[in-house]
Amino acid sequence: MQNRHRFFEQLVSAYANDLYRYAYWLCKQKPLAEDLVQETFSRAWKSIESLKDEKAAKAWLITILRRENARLYEKYQPQLLEIEESLVADDYHNEPSHNLEKEQLHHMILKLPDEYKEPLILQIMWGFSGHEIAAELELKLATVNTRLFRARQQLKQMMNNEITEFDLQNNKGAK
Repeated sequence: MQNRHRFFEQLVSAYANDLYRYAYWLCKQKPLAEDLVQETFSRAWKSIESLKDEKAAKAWLITILRRENARLYEKYQPQLLEIEESLVADDYHNEPSHNLEKEQLHHMILKLPDEYKEPLILQIMWGFSGHEIAAELELKLATVNTRLFRARQQLKQMMNNEITEFDLQNNKGAK
């Protein structure tokens, strides 16, 4: 029992931050990402005996988190909230200039179809290899490589479109 606690504590300390970043990428809401990570670790604790290979812990935790995120949207009912503009404007992190390029890239990635977005996030955030992504998503390696290639191509196209739109808007004002 003591070893089980120690092992679980090691999992939490090793993967909590990475799981949070991945959850945030999935849902784009800090409180929800925190809840997803909490629920992931709760479910992991309950089924810690099912983890046979410690080397598979990272993929195991990601699978739990992905399933928890999917569960949220099975019963999701959006609620509309009114937010005072002054509350939003006063927060430095809500300023448009704050990490603008990073935000733009994040939004572009979120616009990708799920079949391209998920392998890309697993690769860039978690450093998964093509083989690991294929195992995680239950796909063939060739399919994963194709999706990663297409995801990057679509991101390049989106970036080129934004640059073109920016240039067109600035050239109109120069005439």
